Amino acid sequence: MYETQSEAKNAAIGLLARREHSRQELRNKLSARCESIDLEAVLDELSDKGYQSDQRFAESFVRMRVGQGQGLIKIRFELQRKGVDNELILSTFEAADIDWFDLAADLYRRKYLAILAANDYKEKAKRMRFMSQRGFNAAQINFAIESATTNE
Repeated sequence: MYETQSEAKNAAIGLLARREHSRQELRNKLSARCESIDLEAVLDELSDKGYQSDQRFAESFVRMRVGQGQGLIKIRFELQRKGVDNELILSTFEAADIDWFDLAADLYRRKYLAILAANDYKEKAKRMRFMSQRGFNAAQINFAIESATTNE
């Protein structure tokens, strides 16, 4: 239990030293241990001093997830779940300037080395499900499949 705001602030700084956190993530992690403390004042102070920034969090999160080969849909959903504002999410994606079609094609080529047979609908559905679970839309998935079959 944190008794003072400075203890809560130090705990939050410790969390932020490990990785970027959204404001909502910090609130959720600290709220269980801060019953009698004005947690919003602590979070406002951290934000004002530049220790916590949803903008920085969103940028680093997008970079990390793109590096893991995840698509726009999944990344957007996870950012929304972490409490990042929709306008901030859109501006982060615009600033990142990611070619989602190339990312999908690259992931597909790395995952599936074997060429897909034209009449193997079961395997095609399996591959499409995998790509869909990674957060790519139908157009991106079809582009990835077509580019893998035409290049090889």
